[in-house]
Amino acid sequence: MRFQYLIKSIFIIFLLPVVLLLLTGYNSIAQSDSTEQFRVGFSSLFKVTNTGDNNKPFQFQLNAKGVSFIEAYMEKQGPSLLKMKTWARPYFNLYDQILTKNGIPVELKYLSVIESSLASNLVSWAGAAGPWQIMPEEAKRLGLKLLPIDERTDYYKSTQAACTILKELYAEFGDWLLVVAAYNGGAGRMRQVIKKKGSNDFWQIQYDLPLETRNHVKKFIATHYVFEEDALRASEIINKQPQVGISQRDIALYEQVIISGRYKLSVIAIWIKISESQLAQLNPIMEKTLSQGKRYNLTLPKGGVEIFEAHKKEILQASIKGLYEIKY
Repeated sequence: MRFQYLIKSIFIIFLLPVVLLLLTGYNSIAQSDSTEQFRVGFSSLFKVTNTGDNNKPFQFQLNAKGVSFIEAYMEKQGPSLLKMKTWARPYFNLYDQILTKNGIPVELKYLSVIESSLASNLVSWAGAAGPWQIMPEEAKRLGLKLLPIDERTDYYKSTQAACTILKELYAEFGDWLLVVAAYNGGAGRMRQVIKKKGSNDFWQIQYDLPLETRNHVKKFIATHYVFEEDALRASEIINKQPQVGISQRDIALYEQVIISGRYKLSVIAIWIKISESQLAQLNPIMEKTLSQGKRYNLTLPKGGVEIFEAHKKEILQASIKGLYEIKY
């Protein structure tokens, strides 16, 4: 008995900490792998690049098919979403902590924005409630109380519950864009459409989904763009035009600004004090793009954007006047 006691004591004192350390390390690795696995599930929406920066390890480039979703929504909701960037910071900080702990990309917090505009007391006509708009049946399944106080209105508890739903959907569909769609339209509808189309690519099956669900995805993409504008470079999203005449060595000598409206190269050149031919070389398809009602990523010499922004109304007025001048 003394020998057995001695062996047990040695295990507790010397070996148990090692075993716990190994298990902890394994769990950390597993959690890290899980987090990375969840993040790359944005493949249908984003091209995911590992930057090597610990503070922001992933960079997302929007799928070109998503560009058309953004512009109309930006016109209507852009200003209010930009204001939300400031006042919603405490909510997003909470979301980031909970989503990260659950191995879910923090970008999914924008799903709560389009569900409720972060309003905790919002109740839909169908009975969904809270910032994540969770249905009563789902709330009960996930352990949220509805009475005497509806815990769906609690930011912490409802986000924890939403994480469970999101992870379940991702485990089945393996793509966050489909998760956003299924969160709105239901997993059953998503299964039917995937089976019917023989594809789990959102861009292939989108027109077999309800209009409301397609719009939900559109709102998510546009909202993500507004809040992640630094990560999703505007030049890559709005317009990927060639930069003729700019070498990699000289790229630091130029800067860009997104424009819309019937600007003329000749007028911009006068204000920026650059030759029209040089400006045309930098922006070979500007006038054609703007004439089609599209936005354009204008390339100017360093310092030119500041001048353009200060006088863009006058530049636009002079450009429009030039378009309609009658020449004899």
